[in-house]
Amino acid sequence: MTRMAGVQHAHRAFASDRSPRRELAGAAPAAVQVLDVLRFLAGQRGPVAAAVIARDLQLPRSSVYQHLRALQHLGYVVHLREERRYALGIAAFELSSGYLRQEPLARIGAHLLASLVDRLGENAHLAVLHGRDVLYLVEERAPHRPALVTDVGVRLPSHLTASGRAMLAMLPEAQLRALFPDDASLAERGERGPHTVSELRSVLDEVRRLGYGFEDGEVTEGIASVAVAVAERSGWPEAAVTVSFPSDAIPPARRPALATRIREFSDELARRLGAGPQSAPD
Repeated sequence: MTRMAGVQHAHRAFASDRSPRRELAGAAPAAVQVLDVLRFLAGQRGPVAAAVIARDLQLPRSSVYQHLRALQHLGYVVHLREERRYALGIAAFELSSGYLRQEPLARIGAHLLASLVDRLGENAHLAVLHGRDVLYLVEERAPHRPALVTDVGVRLPSHLTASGRAMLAMLPEAQLRALFPDDASLAERGERGPHTVSELRSVLDEVRRLGYGFEDGEVTEGIASVAVAVAERSGWPEAAVTVSFPSDAIPPARRPALATRIREFSDELARRLGAGPQSAPD
């Protein structure tokens, strides 16, 4: 199974992801279960029933209801009585806002990108998906390399960029349909890039086959890019690490090897953000 194909099993991966926390679960089982419930709710597209939580997390229903009542009392969960479902509450939003304020993705990513640029001698950047666009959070420029349009804060259509394609290829089919329901949803940028949903699907199929995103001259003429997504444990694309270079500097035959080197950094970023395998703290 390829790295990209593993996303199709994200739902089952969530349950299997509990194994690295066995030691912690033995010391504080209730705390681990509560966090599992919050993570599960955060990964859903909408409110879910308590029975679904209990089933997918393999927890007793009595424990799930107990955790949900406590979370509801503290504002982390809202009970939608008419629907008999549960959703994240305002306290969970405040928690996520605090995470964003501390900017760990950009802070950690900046250090890793600097190291990547030192090793490769090419420009690199870190981007996240934002709707149909990619939003650039960090850029590290190599000496004597041309400036790029991918400056911090810039947004570009995701289907045209290597970083966007690396992340789009990891999305579930339903999410892709929601983002690109028809050909009109693909922003035009001259004659470059896929112009139809069918063409985009072909591009993403190739990205999944290779295990990395790529583009050559579709954002800036004469500049090519190779990108590897940073995946959460559930398989959801959290960001992408991209290296950009003059098209003639690294020929197509050498780009798979470049992707392998980029993946080392994307895996390290995932590990530092808590998405990779971790041992229990001392």
